Amino acid sequence: MTITALKGFKDILPGESEKWLFMEETARRIFQTFGFSEIRTPVLEKTDLFISSIGNYTDIVEKEMYTLIDRSGDSITLRPEATVSVMRAFIEHNLQGQQPVHRLYSIGPMFRHERPQKGRFRQFHQINAEYIGTASPFADAEMIYLLIQILDHLGLEETRLRINSLGCPLCRPSFNSALQDFLGEQKEVLCPDCQRRMETNPLRVFDCKVERCGEVLTAAPRITTFICMECLKHFEQVQELIAGLSIPVQRDPRLVRGLDYYCRTTFEVSVSHLGSQDAVAGGGRYDGLIRELGGPDRPAIGFAIGLDRAALLLSTLEEWINRPFVFLIPLGTAARDQAFNLLTVLYKKEIPAMMEYEDKSLKSQLKRADKIKSHYAAILGTEELNKNQILIRNLNDQSQEFIPIPHFLDYFLERYYKKKV
Repeated sequence: MTITALKGFKDILPGESEKWLFMEETARRIFQTFGFSEIRTPVLEKTDLFISSIGNYTDIVEKEMYTLIDRSGDSITLRPEATVSVMRAFIEHNLQGQQPVHRLYSIGPMFRHERPQKGRFRQFHQINAEYIGTASPFADAEMIYLLIQILDHLGLEETRLRINSLGCPLCRPSFNSALQDFLGEQKEVLCPDCQRRMETNPLRVFDCKVERCGEVLTAAPRITTFICMECLKHFEQVQELIAGLSIPVQRDPRLVRGLDYYCRTTFEVSVSHLGSQDAVAGGGRYDGLIRELGGPDRPAIGFAIGLDRAALLLSTLEEWINRPFVFLIPLGTAARDQAFNLLTVLYKKEIPAMMEYEDKSLKSQLKRADKIKSHYAAILGTEELNKNQILIRNLNDQSQEFIPIPHFLDYFLERYYKKKV
């Protein structure tokens, strides 16, 4: 019997993993520029944490969470998203008492039992950012700018930023009431999911991908006509700040988030060539979430980038293969001993290198070096040993030269670090 990976769970193989490392390192570098610190939370949390924050009537809680009963009889869940876990840690460790404002990021896997499709898996990976402690529109603009900076440095092209305001707990009820009245008149043409959502969580109907529901919703009330003056002023200032940053943006009154805790500013970045599930990142404000979880009443805003989808947008695998800088080719037992010593010297200086330990011909080993796209081949045989020298072949232009073995390390230190610069 052949055992394969679970449906919706994906192995990230060599050649692909280098893409992921690039994305993660790029994000970390930019987060540090913006003054963010990394936080790492467990993948397992108490189920009540997600039910109380995400909302009983969301698809995540109703259909998608991986929940189990542990040996103590407690209900635990694999985290379906990161923000709630970060807020739980924020409260539990009294981070509020250390300083008034926190900028936190995290990178890791999430879990939802949904239908696997292009760029969407049941174990998926996200880069998350949380800015806690300020309700200023400047924070909203800065977070959107940070998101765009990360996507630009990843090399993602043809991105589209959409933005909306979801109002606040004071003004949203009037919109919900108007939306429910509208949906009630259209109930017969709505899909079963939307018929259910219109009673329990009407905002979720805007997430529906059924074509006939989308057509109906084009005439639905717009939330921005119902929001209070304070929310409207906040939203207008966010838009002005984004315009001042020269970021193209589209107002989308139908844009919502899939979680109940969002309020005011919400945003999403999509790309045209991912199909119907085209969102690669999204976020928004969640000013009441920390209070709802039992912590201090602190405003916050954040976003998440889907790494699985972002990986689809990067270049082909061949360009991401981890190429050794030097491939050592020993010819004979004595040469192998010396080559192994040279190999470990390169490792000590963190210069990527490789050699084969079996007896193989020069032609075979050069073919191997070429296949793995090594930059250089260092050929060492009996004749070279007797002369205390080694033949260096540049595999990019096929030039070659002999150098003294004692100069071997200096030769590659100069070239490797010059290449990195």
